Amino acid sequence: MKILVVDDEQDVKVLFQQRFRKEIRKEELEFVFAFSGEDALKIMKTMEHEAVLILSDINMPGMSGLELLDNIKKNYVKPPQMVMMITAYGDDENRTMAKNLGADDFLTKPLDFSLLKDKLITLT
Repeated sequence: MKILVVDDEQDVKVLFQQRFRKEIRKEELEFVFAFSGEDALKIMKTMEHEAVLILSDINMPGMSGLELLDNIKKNYVKPPQMVMMITAYGDDENRTMAKNLGADDFLTKPLDFSLLKDKLITLT
């Protein structure tokens, strides 16, 4: 399963690589990282819809995760099967907006990697 992780914090890449190293080594999961919404759209064009899941932070400079979600849902003929939004702010306004834009799930930071792993297992 190919997963596109979108977050403006560079250390997220190392964190995901550490937490999922066994799954990466077994080639069960493949992570691709974008550090802005704009970069995510560029990467998605080169991936030719290979991503099964997009995990996107909401609060990022430039294009927000909600703007990215809206763009994906409106402009991609075959969007990824699942888009999960991630934010440090678990407020109802962001949650409602994400759901209205078509988000499949909503996770709060700090991420519960055990919960995320369980969710990913159900997708594979």
